Amino acid sequence: MNSPQTAEPMTLTSADGYRLAALRYDPPHASRGHLIVAGATGTPQKFYRRFAEYAAAQGFTVLTFDYRGIGLSKPKTLKGFQASYTDWGRLDLAAAVDAMSDGNTLLYMVGHSFGGHAFGLLPNHARVERFYVYGVGAGWHGWMPTLEGLRVRFAWKILLPLLTRWKGYMPSQLLGMGENLPMGVYRQWRRWCEFPHYFFDDPDAAELTYQFPRVHTPIVAANALDDAWAPPRSRDAFMQGYRSAPVETVDLDPRDGLGTIGHFGYFRPQAQSLWDETLAWFLRPDARAA
Repeated sequence: MNSPQTAEPMTLTSADGYRLAALRYDPPHASRGHLIVAGATGTPQKFYRRFAEYAAAQGFTVLTFDYRGIGLSKPKTLKGFQASYTDWGRLDLAAAVDAMSDGNTLLYMVGHSFGGHAFGLLPNHARVERFYVYGVGAGWHGWMPTLEGLRVRFAWKILLPLLTRWKGYMPSQLLGMGENLPMGVYRQWRRWCEFPHYFFDDPDAAELTYQFPRVHTPIVAANALDDAWAPPRSRDAFMQGYRSAPVETVDLDPRDGLGTIGHFGYFRPQAQSLWDETLAWFLRPDARAA
């Protein structure tokens, strides 16, 4: 791996005035493109540092950021803090797109899990030239391996309602599930995971999904066969929502030399070959998804 690139702290301001902590990684020479990392639920931007450093070393200007309520963008307490998945997509990720689109340099995006949901919520998605997402899924327990599905149902039905009532937010850290989450994010996540096609099946969320058919950006959605939270069939159930976009799906087999991937291995150092494929796809002149 090439030497790390220095990250410059930035502040993004969402349309509603909320200030978000971000880091910008500049390449050593002229930029080959701008790149935003849209992270997973409860996953702070520091988790994507190695990927961002690597992409910068390959010539991309990379932006990582923390959604409101997590990482360096969280308040002193989450109890009573108002934030939702909808805010993360329509406001926070949208602010990142505004900050990185200058009209001269092509803008790309790499998403992880929720990042694949958020792209369709963007009011300014048309500014993104190409989108590559790892580990996106519909969240429904029925798409998961049996044991994992049972664990998830227990968490949603019994454990998390008790814990959130006690804390006033979702105490994910107690369960080893990443950063604690605002109550609004928890409530939307829990509800949408009840449906096989996530919020596309939720009659109360119809206004959220109107933007998805307007997306024409080429998309590649890669999922690992050993990703218990988002196996390929879960991805396929969700990606139907991008019905107007050219979408290519990729199934990653850990036996092909990658080792264990799971839901987070896409961004660990042993996955550098995946990063190379992603960055090369961005730069291909004919990079239209099949």
